[in-house]
This record gives sequence, structure tokens and C-alpha cells, in this order.
Amino acid sequence: MKKHFLKLSLIAVIALAFNSCAPSAVVVRTRPVPPVYVRPVSPGPSHVWVDGEWVLRGNQYNYNQGYWATPKHRNSHWVSGHWKNARGGSYWVPGHWK
Repeated sequence: MKKHFLKLSLIAVIALAFNSCAPSAVVVRTRPVPPVYVRPVSPGPSHVWVDGEWVLRGNQYNYNQGYWATPKHRNSHWVSGHWKNARGGSYWVPGHWK
């Protein structure tokens, strides 16, 4: 009984976390255009380019330029962030390591 309660509690917490991450981000009607900049030369063969990201600050998206990173796990790769359509516009889904 105790195990079932713990499992249900964990599922509820995860569901709330995912629900609060969705379009509680700011939905914009027009997607902002990323600034143009030159990608610097890779510092080494073990580095992976992490694309620029839109970061929500207050009620607007600000652009953070991309950078070279070393994956924390040997077989991981960077999945770029992207705009996702929502009712009334779009919102940014951040990139992540997979």
C-alpha cells in the first residue's frame, strides 16, 4: 500500500512539473529573429557546438549565443532547442543533452 502511494505521489509530481513547463512560457505571435554572428573555431575535436538559445527573462525572449562544449557523457549529443506552435503563437523549447 505504501509503495503504491509513493508511486502515485511521484507520478503526480512529475505530471505537475511537465504541466508547469509547457506554455507557461511566454507565447509570442511573431518569433524573434536570432542575431547573426560568426561561430568561433572549435577548441578541439572533443567539443560539440551548442546552438544559440532563446532564454525567457520576464515577459520577453533574449538570445544567448551558441558556444563550444564538451559533452558530460561519452555518447551524448546536443539536441537543439526549437519553437513550438501553441494557441495564439509559439513558445521556445530549450535544447538539451541526450
